[in-house]
Amino acid sequence: MATSRPTHSFKTACEQCPLRPLPNFREFTGDELGFISKFKKGELAADSGATILVEGAHSAHLFTVLSGWGFRYKTLEDGRRQILNYVMPGDLIGLQGTIMGEMQHSVEALSPVSLCVFERDKLMTLYNKHASLAFDITWIAAQEERMLDEHLLSIGRRTALERAAYLIAFLYQRGKQLKLFNGHSAIPITQQHIADTLGLSIVHTNKTLKKLAARNLIRWQERACEVLDGDALTKVAGWEGLDNKVRPFL
Repeated sequence: MATSRPTHSFKTACEQCPLRPLPNFREFTGDELGFISKFKKGELAADSGATILVEGAHSAHLFTVLSGWGFRYKTLEDGRRQILNYVMPGDLIGLQGTIMGEMQHSVEALSPVSLCVFERDKLMTLYNKHASLAFDITWIAAQEERMLDEHLLSIGRRTALERAAYLIAFLYQRGKQLKLFNGHSAIPITQQHIADTLGLSIVHTNKTLKKLAARNLIRWQERACEVLDGDALTKVAGWEGLDNKVRPFL
């Protein structure tokens, strides 16, 4: 059974954070790094398939994804699921529960995930004493809104083929920026994940993905989608692709 478990003994020092050398993350000042080191409570490890946060729950913590892949989702009473977005290293999760009192969505791990754990109660200290970090949190929230706008446009106006191409290209480009691929560009998602993201039946999703595979743009592995031609996927989607602007993280 998939689980989440604390791993305080394996705490990664903020000074040695593996995300800091990546060119798409901004540098911390000395004061910022010192505060973040104290703000961080420990680390959490989640197995693939583990529920990290549950809709309706009250969480005392915020999390930054340190490694691995996950997704945010909501469910209807009959169990039907809508995947809202995907989380990757550098993404902040749990902020919604901090601001609104309880989580409005759930978060599940797609692969083994490690997370930095921050105490929610110390968030006001960050806002009061570190304006630059407070701006970073605002930027992260605005960026999430921007991505959701693009996802909603895709679901509402793109064809099924364009939707599938956009989603896979989006995940591929994010994974590439974060250096998540080792040799093969395999995204740890199933066709059911794609169906639940795009609002399509699993049958329609399967037929659509076969068309992309027939063009040699993707190849399906067991519980993974390998991208063979990311540029062509972007063109099929009619999407400009991600920018390379430097972004913040906690």
